[in-house]
Amino acid sequence: MTTIEKATVIGAGTMGSGIAAHLANAGVSVTLLDMDAKLAEAGVARQLKAGGFMDTAFAAHIRTGSSVTDLALAADSDWIVEAIAEKPEIKQGLYRALEAVRKPGSIVSSNTSTIPLARLTEGMPERFADDFLITHFFNPPRRMRLFELVAGGRTRADARATIADFADRRLGKAVVLAKDTPGFIGNRIGNYWMMVAENEAIARGLTVEEADAIIGRPFGIPSTGIFGLLDLVGIDLMATILKSLQGALPATDPMQDYAAEPPLVTRMIAENRLGRKSGAGFVKLSADRKSREITDLATGEYRPMQALASAALAAAKGDARVLMDHDSPGGRFAAIVMGKTLAYAAALVPEIADTPQAVDEAMRTGYGWKSGPFELIDRLGPGWLAGKLETLGVPVPAYLAAAARAGSFYSVRDGKAVHLGTDGDWHEIDVPEGVVRLAALKLSTAPVMSGEAANLWDLGNGVAGLELRTKMNTFSPAALDAVVAALDAVEKDFGALVIGGDADPFSAGADLRQFLSLFETEGREALGRFVDRGQQTFRALKFAPFPVVSATSGLALGGGAEITLHSAAVQAHAELSIGLVETKIGLIPGWGGCKEMLLRFSETLPPLDAAKAAFDLIAGAKTSGSAYEARNLGLLRATDGVTMNRERLIADAKARARDLLAGYEPPAPRAVTITGAEGFAALTAALDAEGVTAHDRVVGAALARVLTGGDAAAGTTIGEDALTALERKAFLDLLETPATVARIRHMLETGKPLRN
Repeated sequence: MTTIEKATVIGAGTMGSGIAAHLANAGVSVTLLDMDAKLAEAGVARQLKAGGFMDTAFAAHIRTGSSVTDLALAADSDWIVEAIAEKPEIKQGLYRALEAVRKPGSIVSSNTSTIPLARLTEGMPERFADDFLITHFFNPPRRMRLFELVAGGRTRADARATIADFADRRLGKAVVLAKDTPGFIGNRIGNYWMMVAENEAIARGLTVEEADAIIGRPFGIPSTGIFGLLDLVGIDLMATILKSLQGALPATDPMQDYAAEPPLVTRMIAENRLGRKSGAGFVKLSADRKSREITDLATGEYRPMQALASAALAAAKGDARVLMDHDSPGGRFAAIVMGKTLAYAAALVPEIADTPQAVDEAMRTGYGWKSGPFELIDRLGPGWLAGKLETLGVPVPAYLAAAARAGSFYSVRDGKAVHLGTDGDWHEIDVPEGVVRLAALKLSTAPVMSGEAANLWDLGNGVAGLELRTKMNTFSPAALDAVVAALDAVEKDFGALVIGGDADPFSAGADLRQFLSLFETEGREALGRFVDRGQQTFRALKFAPFPVVSATSGLALGGGAEITLHSAAVQAHAELSIGLVETKIGLIPGWGGCKEMLLRFSETLPPLDAAKAAFDLIAGAKTSGSAYEARNLGLLRATDGVTMNRERLIADAKARARDLLAGYEPPAPRAVTITGAEGFAALTAALDAEGVTAHDRVVGAALARVLTGGDAAAGTTIGEDALTALERKAFLDLLETPATVARIRHMLETGKPLRN
């Protein structure tokens, strides 16, 4: 396969510049071109502002130029991505110009979402058709995982394999092989779903509030629902996309049954009510910007946002079947919208994709659905849905009827996950090479150890995997006990340990509710034992005679960050948010976080600078926006690995653990030179800054005291145990202050920090 090290993106709009930024995130040297070089420069600036780069330094990987005068810059590219206007004649003009400059074997692709590949390659040279693909990113390219890959009849197998592998491993994408049909997979189903919901809500006289709530949480769909999503996409753009799809589809397709641009939408476009981009759509902020105003779907006028009132939702209590069966406008709306959408998805296999999991993956990763259409059908019951469709007068697709007879689209046979094929047989769902899924292990084997808080799995090759099972993977006393038990089991029967699971977050830290309850019911001494347990557990993990690798992803906050700091190595998902955030609840890290950051910064900085660096990080409760930012903050080491594809994290962590096995020696306990009263004064001087609250000063002083050695004289050295003892006392002292208790209660009740 070709190695992708240099790429060119042509078209520096929102999508093209986002693709260029994400290629830069993957370490690729990128050329970004637009009609004018200034437009390309503006594209880079746009992505810096929008967060398209995982590290702002990655912008240096992009050079810019003009597609008119500088097209020769694409000559050495391994992959050229076209992201220009959705007009075949314009695209083909560019392709012909590229043919004069691109190197043999380079791959060319279009990011089109509407134009068939066959139309784009029509009349083009054979060499071009051999090297051409459609690579459809979803916006924003950094954040959205779906990557629809469409190959033509003449596309080289090697070209398709190269891009599929690169998008998977280097870009972190969920690569879905789609067929050359209008809208491919995600937009074919997603746009139909939006069209049906928009038209039916208007026709049935629903409110925006009820429609969005109904087509939301009960079905595992993001809270934006329908009208929130229309505002996000752009009401005018959505109408254009729907018209384009209708124009590309036969007259018999259900997409033709609804208006791409209902009269209300025509009016809104004329009034420049285009959604978020114009500041007003189905929802807008009031004139005083303190509340929201909602479009009345009957009159088209704005009115104040109303409290949600839905008999269907109240009766359903989150049960999608009950909701769709409810005899009310809301229930009938849910039934027709989701019934038709799920039927449409079932009718499109194998036209748009060969398997139900390809469709499910596209809707999960492209539209944010918790479950894809076929997973939703299994949840509802294929037989039940078929009966519901009959009562609605909606034809039951043959594939759905087959699933109704079989009982489901997905099943387990002989310890293997399988799907129902359109041929009526069960087919094994393969786990991709280089992927370890605990969900697949669970189908064929039992855990080595199992408890209320965690499971321990045999990952093979002498590596065990510890999977936390508490809410948000928080550390309760039972979870700490599970870590200790896992360490004992690994020392006896394995060579290394990986901590992590299939699902995010890695860990949201200590169980706040549990330790506040412990403190209030049993007092300081009882909570002190919990703090001791955490410190002892993480210390045992750090000095274990075998390597422990944390496979971190999602959130790793507080205690979740502290366990990574004590691990021999970390394998982090690129989109990692990690931080020591205890100061937000009026505490400081109590399980070695202060100690570990001081030790880490002391490796390269003089004592006072190391203390200041640790203080700034912890007092500011800084969290990373990516694994690369975590490295910059010092929360990850340069030697810690980064995995772009979340699906590959456990496997990569296992490989890292195996690499550490040969001749592994645990670290020796360390000591640091502390700065005493002088350092304390230097650190606490920062607490006089504007915006620092009264309790911030109390917490900051407690943190500074730990980082500067407590009562020890400047210039002396203290060891790790002494630092953790200082942490313990400061933590418990702070918890005895009413202001800290108030912060914790406020966080538990609202999910937001209290500034007191």
